[in-house]
Amino acid sequence: MADMSEPRFLLASLHIEGILRGATVARRRKALESIKDGGGLGGAYGATLERINTQDEENAKLAIAALTWVCHSERPLRVDELCNVLAVELGSTDFDPDNIPSIATLLHFCQGFITVDEESSTVRLIHYTVQEYLNNDACLFSKPHSILAETCLTYLNSRQVKNLPSHPHPDRQRMPFLKYSSRYWGTHARRELSDHARALALELLGQYEGHVSAVSLLRQEMPPSHIGDISTSSLFSGLHCASFFGIVELVTAVINTGGCEINQQDCTGSTPLAWVARNGHVEVAKLLLVEKDVDPNLPDADDRTPLGGAAYEGHEGVVKLLLEREDVDPNRPDTCPETPLGWAAVRGHEEVVKLLLRREDVDPNRPGDQGGTPLFWAAREGYERVVKLLLEREDVDPNRPGEYGRTPLLWAAFEGHEGVVKLLLEREDVDPNRPDDDEGRALECAAYNGHEGVVKLLLGREDVDPDRPGEYGRTPLGWAALKGHEGVVKLLLEHEGVDPDRPDKRGGIPLSHATRWGHGGVAQLLQAQKSAKNTDPQRLHPPCTA
Repeated sequence: MADMSEPRFLLASLHIEGILRGATVARRRKALESIKDGGGLGGAYGATLERINTQDEENAKLAIAALTWVCHSERPLRVDELCNVLAVELGSTDFDPDNIPSIATLLHFCQGFITVDEESSTVRLIHYTVQEYLNNDACLFSKPHSILAETCLTYLNSRQVKNLPSHPHPDRQRMPFLKYSSRYWGTHARRELSDHARALALELLGQYEGHVSAVSLLRQEMPPSHIGDISTSSLFSGLHCASFFGIVELVTAVINTGGCEINQQDCTGSTPLAWVARNGHVEVAKLLLVEKDVDPNLPDADDRTPLGGAAYEGHEGVVKLLLEREDVDPNRPDTCPETPLGWAAVRGHEEVVKLLLRREDVDPNRPGDQGGTPLFWAAREGYERVVKLLLEREDVDPNRPGEYGRTPLLWAAFEGHEGVVKLLLEREDVDPNRPDDDEGRALECAAYNGHEGVVKLLLGREDVDPDRPGEYGRTPLGWAALKGHEGVVKLLLEHEGVDPDRPDKRGGIPLSHATRWGHGGVAQLLQAQKSAKNTDPQRLHPPCTA
């Protein structure tokens, strides 16, 4: 049996012992199968936890702290992050590097519960059932998120971190826990905010505008194009930060201190309300919107208003609050340019679309990026329920083209969104033959990409010409043959109005395209059609005419 002093062998050893305790072969087999399925491990885990708790008190405390972080962190922690955070002492204003334990020490104290993922250099539990077992122990983790928040804030308020320059941004190797603590202290605090964490948070927020963690947070949240803006300005206040995390108690406290204007824009051009809208914090949005001087239309660096940000992310609760205000402009586009309705449509946020369409002054036909209307984008992306909502509006133009001159129907056909095509064809004013800038039509686009269901829907329309040539003078059958789509070729050949020998502008016929590109199945279909036509009695012996 493996040496029990080696933590990496401990769980395997305990499992083996559990199996051998079975009195019969059948019971041992059952125990083995339960381990394979991830079950039946409670006894092994209980024994391991007991071994942890019977260690030296400080060692056991360190092990439980490590398990708390591994079980409740917002993302997997790297080895250096975990080791550094375990060096933080609550109540201390200093961070002592000499207090950082080695990963080997942690692995030993945790008795095999945690391991290092060599590929990602992160620390994880040995098996997902360990977390289930530990979380079911009511006495093991008491208010873990409050502890994690306090630890992050203690670290950020330490003398060593406060003395770090915010520009240039410090090297990660110097303070490896800075990135996690800056980004997630508020996430943990929002879940559980103790009095101690509240005091530490207000201490941090009071000096936040020049704090290195402000830059770290923004670097993680903003796109690369905004990094230059961040590095040239430290203007990101405590109110912006509290609003970003959506912690009502902290936002209230910061506002009451009067240290920040409600409409102050940070280095990204965002107001506190913009951050709240973007992150979907409804209760904080209510708090800010009752402030008498708040401007709900101030745009950020992308010229996107809070309503645009909430619509983009699909936060219907915040959208509803903003639309209840008469002074909110629901049609203001950003630099893309896209309106709030356009963003909600292109990203498929059905409930947000529904809310916006209820407001009478919302323009459902206003073009945005690449000239696409909300219907254009919803059809292109295949969001059936959004398309249906938009088509219920009588003032929606279903034929208005966008990119490449393609209509909503044409894009839906091109992408193969059968349900959207069906919805559009049910509307009488939809033109299925309207071409794009290259003379391509819906049937041609569906045939080109091999979307059989869409081809079948379009062929069921009497007003669709199945043999009409488009780009290069090539018919839908010509494109389907060239691309090797047997199912589409078969559907088209079954239609009386299709000429299988119609040449394109370059003289190529469907059979020659299929043969040239090695589509044997398509070539056989076309050859069979040609043979059937040549042996048709009506063609061999035409009826007599007077």
